Amino acid sequence: MKNIVLVVDDDKTNLMLAQKILIPTYRIAATNSGAAALKYLENNQPDLILLDINMPVMDGFEVMGRIREMEGKKDIPVIFLTADNATETEVKCFQVGAVDFVGKPFVPDILLSRVNKTIELEQYRHNLEIMVQEQAEKITRNARRVSMIQESVIVGMANLIESRDGSTGKHVKNTQMYVRMIMEELKRREMFREELTEEFIDDVCKAAPLHDVGKIKVPDAVLQKPGKLTEEEYETMKLHTTYSRKIIRMVISDVEDEHYVQIAQDIAMYHHERWDGTGYPAGLAGDGIPLAARIMAVADVFDALYEERCYKPPIRPIERIMQIMSEGRGTQFDPDIIDVFMGMLPQLKEVLHIT
Repeated sequence: MKNIVLVVDDDKTNLMLAQKILIPTYRIAATNSGAAALKYLENNQPDLILLDINMPVMDGFEVMGRIREMEGKKDIPVIFLTADNATETEVKCFQVGAVDFVGKPFVPDILLSRVNKTIELEQYRHNLEIMVQEQAEKITRNARRVSMIQESVIVGMANLIESRDGSTGKHVKNTQMYVRMIMEELKRREMFREELTEEFIDDVCKAAPLHDVGKIKVPDAVLQKPGKLTEEEYETMKLHTTYSRKIIRMVISDVEDEHYVQIAQDIAMYHHERWDGTGYPAGLAGDGIPLAARIMAVADVFDALYEERCYKPPIRPIERIMQIMSEGRGTQFDPDIIDVFMGMLPQLKEVLHIT
């Protein structure tokens, strides 16, 4: 199908000449005023506009401005038609967004050549945009697929490690869920507004399963001991935090973005720190503990109390757990986060199917 060229000129002779030159190659729409051209554009989409500058009532520059304000029309290429050869006019043509200009009276070969060139370039640009969009969509699909594979591998690895202490992967799934619930509630209450971006929330949820990945290096005799750990065994268990950070650096730093890797390291390294500075491994305190780790600490402790472990039975009812955790306000936990968590009892009962 032939491309459509809209010719706008108040001179009937010029309209007829332009049509004669172009009609063998293009479909022509002709109007003799700027107002008529704008009316035509309301329901039509030409591939190119030939626009006279010197017209009564509304000159070409004003028409051009109106076209650029019309939805879906601003990218239509415009070639100005003018008998004014002044440099200032030529400069203004390009300043307002024209792709070219043709002097009058028309030289048929020049007019046809300029129109052909512009149509070809516009078609090339359009095809290039489609190709770029298709490639971008393909890359996005592939990136999502790779991300899903990576996340599945990460969660699978974390589940395998967690199963060594008898939690059969539930701890990974549960803590990831609690972490998201806490962050969504914090965001709903407009707390930590600068830090709780969508990227941060997604990365923390994605990183949460890796919080105990260092347990892979903790001996079974310590990890699976049913009773209380000795002081020496406890020191060995505490090393899982630093092991976790090293494993994360080694395994995912080359395949994940820096922001996510840093959050994963913060969670793994510091989720056993305490608000009062008596935690491990670094003895960080208060806001010196990364926010992701402070959130992870609450989710981790709640699940540890609620679920059965090789060294303890589950604690019931859930209200008893909330009471125990509330006693850690300002000592073990960030006061703001634990206060919010205490108010989440109805949501927790719902996801845990507690009546």
